Amino acid sequence: MKRIAIYFLFIFFISNSPLYSQDYKLLESYTTKVAQEIGKTVVSITAASSYGGPEEEILRRFFEDFFGNIPNDYGRFVLGSGFIIDKDGYILTNAHVVSGAKEIRVTLYDGNEYNAILKGKDLRTDLAIIKIEASNLPVAKLGDSNNLRIGQFVMALGNPFGISTQYQNPQPTVTLGVVSALHRYLPVASGRASFEDLIQTDAAINPGNSGGPLVNLDGEVIGVNAAIITRSGGYEGVGFAIPINKAKRILNRLIRGEKVLYGWLGVSIQNLNDDLRSYFGIEEKKGVIVVKVFKDSPADKAGLKEGDLIISFNSQPVNDSRTLVSLVTESPVGKVVPIEILRNRKEIRIDIKIGARPEGIEKVQAVEITTFRGMEIEDLTPYLKQRFRIKEKEGVIIVSVDDGSPAQKAGLQIGDLIIRIGDKRIRNKDDFEKAILGIKGNCLVKTNRGYFVLKEE
Repeated sequence: MKRIAIYFLFIFFISNSPLYSQDYKLLESYTTKVAQEIGKTVVSITAASSYGGPEEEILRRFFEDFFGNIPNDYGRFVLGSGFIIDKDGYILTNAHVVSGAKEIRVTLYDGNEYNAILKGKDLRTDLAIIKIEASNLPVAKLGDSNNLRIGQFVMALGNPFGISTQYQNPQPTVTLGVVSALHRYLPVASGRASFEDLIQTDAAINPGNSGGPLVNLDGEVIGVNAAIITRSGGYEGVGFAIPINKAKRILNRLIRGEKVLYGWLGVSIQNLNDDLRSYFGIEEKKGVIVVKVFKDSPADKAGLKEGDLIISFNSQPVNDSRTLVSLVTESPVGKVVPIEILRNRKEIRIDIKIGARPEGIEKVQAVEITTFRGMEIEDLTPYLKQRFRIKEKEGVIIVSVDDGSPAQKAGLQIGDLIIRIGDKRIRNKDDFEKAILGIKGNCLVKTNRGYFVLKEE
């Protein structure tokens, strides 16, 4: 009790001291200045939807994944935000805000409205460029997201819930917070966007903020607001932004309406758990194992084989699958890159020519292992069949089980082959991902060892 009393006396003292007052006013001067300057570059976007087929499903899944529900006006229009990156009317926003729209309306800070056209989009990064016919517009200054630090103050700007549009008050909403974490990854059920290497922040981001800027106290854009994790459909303290450096790499292609190319090896990989490290005699927590090499892919042509361990890529250490995905994705197509592998416990160097990632392979070529209730699964491959002595020809195999998870409590183990969930037959990873969508409560899982009841967390 004595310590608590001393603590509160200390807080009372510094909060009433001239030094604290000066620091508070200094912070306030920074935030108000940034809000005024960057706020002039922020726009509100209303996109009249013309979705159908795959595009509609992508948007529907996006809202379900990150906002917990479907907006009441879904199917008629989507509300979002953006910011001006060029004085002649080029605006950066999220692809999920404008993709597939039959009409795009933009409202500027001063209340002027314009029709916009979609210049270019990239579903993988969820970024898009739209353009309005205007000139001499205020332009947002783009910063360097590589210099971000956890705990750094940031501000999120945008049009949450369409407030500025609906109530004819065009000034954007401003919220203040810090960088909560860096290099975050979010799985997306739709399998189309690549939410990797995200900035996590507690600056409030709500539906409608999507596409707005995340800025530092120097007034520089360091991220593009993209998503939240929520169970209520509103802000719950966990927001995410796409690093601005990722956007800067593809801006010119988006402006020109060109397809964005990404590097591709043509392999399916998985992280190494303790059992695999022990099996291969690796002490350090590094490297990924090649589960599958796709025929005629760059990896296949270079001689990469199933069971190889990739430990470095272009002289950069590979600690896990996400590291390798990021390194490969950002590599120029056509560049020859050296990789170091372990094969039969011997180090080998292989030079591989980076290919262009084909369309529509996100599900087939997925390098991230699917996770469900504390277990990670992968497709059954010749290597995994041999490793775990599996005789069956179909199913998905459990490659990791978290301690204390529902999967472990149910008795499921690494090496178990899942062949049925409820009344759904599981032949491969696609079947598994379809079967687990929307599952609530307990579910019955059949494996090659028998039946197990997998309880809800």
